[in-house]
Amino acid sequence: MTKSAFGRQSLRASALQALAVTTLLSLPALAADPIKIGAVLSASGPAAFLGDPEAKTLKIYVEELNKKGGVLGRQIELVLYDDGGDANKARTFATRLIEDDKVVAMVGGSTTGTTMAMIPVFEDAKVPFVSVAGAIEIIEPVRSFVFKTPHTDKTACEKIFEDMKARSLTKVGMISGTDGFGKSMRTQCLRVVKDYGITIVADESYGATDSDMTPQLNKIKNTAGLQAVVNPGFGQGPAIVTRNYGQLSIGLPLYQSHGVASKSFIDLAGPAAEGIRLPAPALLVADKLTDADKQKAVVTAYKTSYEKAVGQPVSTFGGYAFDGIQLVVEAIQKAKGTDPQKIRDALEATKGYVGVTGIYTMSATDHLGLGTESFRMLEVRNGGWVEVGAR
Repeated sequence: MTKSAFGRQSLRASALQALAVTTLLSLPALAADPIKIGAVLSASGPAAFLGDPEAKTLKIYVEELNKKGGVLGRQIELVLYDDGGDANKARTFATRLIEDDKVVAMVGGSTTGTTMAMIPVFEDAKVPFVSVAGAIEIIEPVRSFVFKTPHTDKTACEKIFEDMKARSLTKVGMISGTDGFGKSMRTQCLRVVKDYGITIVADESYGATDSDMTPQLNKIKNTAGLQAVVNPGFGQGPAIVTRNYGQLSIGLPLYQSHGVASKSFIDLAGPAAEGIRLPAPALLVADKLTDADKQKAVVTAYKTSYEKAVGQPVSTFGGYAFDGIQLVVEAIQKAKGTDPQKIRDALEATKGYVGVTGIYTMSATDHLGLGTESFRMLEVRNGGWVEVGAR
């Protein structure tokens, strides 16, 4: 057997394995065929902390929706594949969703890398793709059929610099991951930092497999005039940075990104996480929202439903998937059918949709529809999240 044949066989085996986890949630004996919505997520592998809650959220939502009768009198069939964090697998599964499964829309793409690999497939097929990954390059430049639900890395930089400016912190060090999200957020921070009268006085990086960032942090610590540090990155890297930061007793404000906005980050970073600030959705402070908060009802409902079904704390990553599937279902209802072009048009016309991540208003030039006001600035106190600063 040739090497290429082995490759095809391996790919086929992977596809069949993924099919084993495909969720078919149609109920019996319906007059109409189910509406197929696709999902390619990193439910296993290094980005499983993103993809696992996203996959669980989609399954829970679709099951609950079908119990209520589905959409337009039809059940929803969720066709879900696990790419394991591999961009090549993600592109293969995206093609399968289009050519074999005939989905009418797609919610997924746990990471920026897998999302970017799948974009050409959905753009060529003219099928709406709502990504749940963070980098701004997913929606800038605007692509006709591509949308996203998480705040962008650019918005995260702006929110962090707003808070630094309010605290009169103007000399800042930066230590960034070299993954797709870390690199993209570093670029965005460098682009907007001058708008806040802040200067980046140190700029270091680390690799995805690095286990000790002490050398880079020592360089930053010894930079003259340093007042604060920001860490663009996701995964375990920011937790290691945080622990090393505490071990070096740097003693200055440390900011993380929304890429680590979950209880698992606090657990991994340990006591060194105390006092860290990061921009995040309201979901992490659901129990502290006032009755006047427009997001309180939807945030509380999602949190309660997820934690009851899964038995684990809710995460913002699952929230991105929740908003994504909700936006697609609402667009199908508005389109009064499953024509992908009409679903795309309805997504782009979204106005004032209250989600768990923020209140979305999209347009032809904005396929996210969230600004800095939809972020909450949170601080870690006593092992939990507290909202701080002005909104």
